[in-house]
Amino acid sequence: MQGRVIKQISNDYTVVLNNGEKVVCKARGKFRKMHITPLVGDIVLIDYNNKYILEILNRKNELIRPSIANVDQAVIVTSVQIPAFSSNLLDKLLVTIEYNNILPIICFTKLDLVDDEKRKDIDKYVAYYRKIGYQVYLNTDEKIKEIFKDKITVFAGQSGAGKSTLLNKLDKNLNIETGEVSIALGRGRHTTRHVELLNVLGGLIADTPGFSALTFDDMSDTDIRDNFIEFNNYKDKCEYQDCMHQNELNCEIKRRVNSGDILLSRYENYLKFIQKSR
Repeated sequence: MQGRVIKQISNDYTVVLNNGEKVVCKARGKFRKMHITPLVGDIVLIDYNNKYILEILNRKNELIRPSIANVDQAVIVTSVQIPAFSSNLLDKLLVTIEYNNILPIICFTKLDLVDDEKRKDIDKYVAYYRKIGYQVYLNTDEKIKEIFKDKITVFAGQSGAGKSTLLNKLDKNLNIETGEVSIALGRGRHTTRHVELLNVLGGLIADTPGFSALTFDDMSDTDIRDNFIEFNNYKDKCEYQDCMHQNELNCEIKRRVNSGDILLSRYENYLKFIQKSR
């Protein structure tokens, strides 16, 4: 029988069959020999009588942290205060999500905690990310409820950014535990301890452990460059076809940064990511 893995706790996988029935299964030992592990989001074939996962069907994508497969879109929950807004973390998430062929969607939270001057600064980021093609929402925007139908969505972002709070707002029946943010550390406790797909607003939403320590281990420098999506609008005008937009002469990307067409923080984050990937 065929179904989808919607939860994993230790070696127990909860599979929802096509008829809606939930079955808790173990993974067959052959997966260890194949160096593959079932993930939440996987479409699987199971032995219904013996409660074993027999086969994992082809994945369209997979993430390592959080461990989940077949994701359609990722909502990047971005706090503007406590923890403070980090363009570096936001751009890390955007680049890695783009690289995994997942649609990134940005949601800014905790806007009620900033003064008017800080709000103007945040509004500039909102306008820029929208200009380059990203869907951007504020956590007060009711229209965000329209994006989840028939999709598998993962929530990503720094601990304490408000992922669980936003999920509870989307569906008051969830009652997901939320954690206070440490003022001293500027980050929250990890209130989510396993990955689980939840039925919300006509789709499946993954409540996942928060994370902020990302690496580019699987990405080359050109992968990082090519997933800064606005760079692709101008790169053909660079003098060198393989321009890395660093020290090369007649670089159109650097010209666009100087003219304000490309946000300076985006370019500075790009340079930092390139250096850290080496």
